[in-house]
Amino acid sequence: MLNRMEMIRIFCSAADCSNFREAATRLGVSPQAVTRAIKALEEELGEILFHRNTRQVHITAFGEAYAVRARQMLEDFDALFRGHRAEAESAIAGRIGITAPQAIGKRFLVAFLQPLLKQHPQLVLNLRLEDEITDAVEAQIDIGIRVGFLRDSRYVARALAPVPLQVVATPELIKATGKPRTLDELQQRPLSVLIDRKNGRPWPWTFAHGPSLHPPAPALVCDDPEAELEAVLAGLAYGQLPAYLAQPYLQSGHLQAVLTEQAPDPWQLFIYRPQQGPVSPRVRLVFDHLRACFCDPAQFPQG
Repeated sequence: MLNRMEMIRIFCSAADCSNFREAATRLGVSPQAVTRAIKALEEELGEILFHRNTRQVHITAFGEAYAVRARQMLEDFDALFRGHRAEAESAIAGRIGITAPQAIGKRFLVAFLQPLLKQHPQLVLNLRLEDEITDAVEAQIDIGIRVGFLRDSRYVARALAPVPLQVVATPELIKATGKPRTLDELQQRPLSVLIDRKNGRPWPWTFAHGPSLHPPAPALVCDDPEAELEAVLAGLAYGQLPAYLAQPYLQSGHLQAVLTEQAPDPWQLFIYRPQQGPVSPRVRLVFDHLRACFCDPAQFPQG
């Protein structure tokens, strides 16, 4: 059972979003949790906050007026704690352990953290860039970044951004081999295969509505996403790459996407931290900073 403060926070987020699903993504909860909280708050108030049907959600006139009061109440409530924490947060210092996939860590994480380190020079970062999930206790991890799913109850996880997968190749390779229009035609082209370092098996290519593809005679096999990207940019093969690697080269014209109508549902990028114990000011600061950076499409390509 949600307390009243939690219901109001969820309501304010829903009021700021175009639908409950967007609010759920922003809060890192399920759409069903948002729906239940709104319904419970409506029952508490005896008023309808949103008009909704199977396709659309619109805030009511009462809901708009209530949202103004609710936001001010939350601001006043949060202000009670900001003053108490001000002295501790002004002297943020100490070690903070962060883990992330190698490509994301090298291409984004260090750049995102630079302004924070300049502002708080006493922060000491311990980075573990690994594509496998790192044991947070053994490696003393405070914050983790992962692509995929995280259902471990030991962690507090928040969704950051979608990670679309795109089949791409250089314009020259597409011209030389002919643009594939079906999966059967795609299998006749030179394809890359990425190996899962944890078990040594190749990752399958996935597509909408369930079909997956295991290239029968790949032109390239490697275990590093960035090496695969470089090979695709060199025109050696077609690759199925995450948008955060491919998007800058799609925009510049160095790569082109094919079979876009058969792209699979995007994966999700998550940020997480251990569940146990209080959250120190330095961890909260870095957690919130990274969350804002990765949620910003201008800083982290989302397709």
